[in-house]
Amino acid sequence: MHASGQVVHFDTSSERSRRGWLLGANSSLPDDICVTWAQPVTEDFHARFSATARSYRYCILNRLERSALYRDRAWWVYQPLDCNAMHEAAGQLLGKHDFSAFRAAGCQASSAVREIRSIAVRKDGDWLTLSVTANAFLQHMVRNIAGTLATIGLGEQDVEWMTRVLASKDRKSGGIAAPPHGLTLVSVDYPATFSIPDAVSYSKPAAGC
Repeated sequence: MHASGQVVHFDTSSERSRRGWLLGANSSLPDDICVTWAQPVTEDFHARFSATARSYRYCILNRLERSALYRDRAWWVYQPLDCNAMHEAAGQLLGKHDFSAFRAAGCQASSAVREIRSIAVRKDGDWLTLSVTANAFLQHMVRNIAGTLATIGLGEQDVEWMTRVLASKDRKSGGIAAPPHGLTLVSVDYPATFSIPDAVSYSKPAAGC
């Protein structure tokens, strides 16, 4: 999985300027991790538990030939996918539900109830993008949704199958887990009182995904 809007926090007694924290952190991080902003927060802020929503994007390259450049950024599916059917099926997941059918076997969450606030599948040329926002997610939840939608997009199941899978509360009733490299954590939402910058302004997706 990738992240363009991950937020972390840490406690420290050191004092540096925001520029100093930014440049210092990036000088010590590997090339595939980059800090885009840093700022002090109040002691009651927690990067995980203060979050009110999270947004993910899952990218599928849907064409006959694979991509060398996006081989580790998108799931390559060479069979034609019906985007309209996938979008219609995705809409059946809106709202608060028990998402047991889409959680990993090793998921340790005490409850499988989550609220999906928005979800859509869009097509742009050879690219299909699943965008989903929820108050929280279960382990592998987005990947399992993407895999189930792909089964519908391939015509192997009808649109209403999504409702049946959701109602079953059984992970084995759905589609495969889509591979992790197509998944990106796009943003995490927090109460305005924390003044956390908007992740979208720091990360623009390339054409397609």
